[in-house]
Amino acid sequence: MPGGPGGRGGEADDGFGGDGRGWTRGRRVSAEDLQLMLLGLLEQNPSHGYELIKALGTLSNGFYTPSPGMVYPALTYLEELGYATVEQDGAKKRYSLAEPGRAYLDANRDRLSVQFNKFKHIARKMDWMRQAWSGQPPDLGPEGEDRATGWVPEFVQARSALKRALLDSTDAKPAEQRRIADILRRATEAITGKSRD
Repeated sequence: MPGGPGGRGGEADDGFGGDGRGWTRGRRVSAEDLQLMLLGLLEQNPSHGYELIKALGTLSNGFYTPSPGMVYPALTYLEELGYATVEQDGAKKRYSLAEPGRAYLDANRDRLSVQFNKFKHIARKMDWMRQAWSGQPPDLGPEGEDRATGWVPEFVQARSALKRALLDSTDAKPAEQRRIADILRRATEAITGKSRD
């Protein structure tokens, strides 16, 4: 398994991450998550290291651009595992996804999807913040969605209200925490269409 405690491949420390499931201010993208995303990008196109760095920056709208000091050791580690292959392309190396890497991706599709969706969300949020700072009114689409983000105002307001309600519940007693957890479970099931059972 790539990364993990004692794993090699560069410590991904450029901004957000935590346990590999959530990104918060001051947290980090784990080495394992960076390796997984690199494999996901290689599945789309064989690439040079700098192209992968640029792709991650583009995907997050400039929020997360890992340094070469993180990406190249991660690619070397993926090559050592047999998850990626390398072909000399002049003075540069072009990396491609190998079959063991594809098998690893197949076993981690859900996690990769979450990682890429987080990047897409961050990219949209960056557009939203730039627009807010500019003071310009949003350019609205035919259904009232912000053309830059795709978000409708009620979606943004509902997310904000939920975050605030959870923050206000920080000191809740155990019974109240369980009541909130049950509400969130039911809401999650309604959103995803998936039951926990």
